[in-house]
Amino acid sequence: MTSSSSSSPVYTCTECGANLNLNAAYLYPPDVYFEAGNKKTLSFSGIDTTKFRFEKEDKIMPFWETRNYWGIQRTRTKIKCNGCGRLVGHVYDDGPPMMVGNGQYGFGPSQVIPRAARYRFKIKALRVSSQT
Repeated sequence: MTSSSSSSPVYTCTECGANLNLNAAYLYPPDVYFEAGNKKTLSFSGIDTTKFRFEKEDKIMPFWETRNYWGIQRTRTKIKCNGCGRLVGHVYDDGPPMMVGNGQYGFGPSQVIPRAARYRFKIKALRVSSQT
């Protein structure tokens, strides 16, 4: 066997060093645009939920969802490391649409069209190393 086989990255928590078991096969390409943004983050379409704790967050505050659509109440879920409890990211419901077409009455995209979950991790909360 040659040594040209590619190594898969290992993502660990910067606080406690716990392996977060994130699979690079579920990583969205860096040039994909999401409604909730993707600046200084890595987004995954699926994760190992046993490695994290999830905490619902419900804030009453204005926010822009897209350039042409805003809301008052933001609901999202915090992703915390199971090992140390550090906030490592959030779950957003702005992944790929799970249906085709415009939403009911043509309203805002993620409010009416069901979308897949997107797990968005802060780059500064992850340590990436290569596994050979």
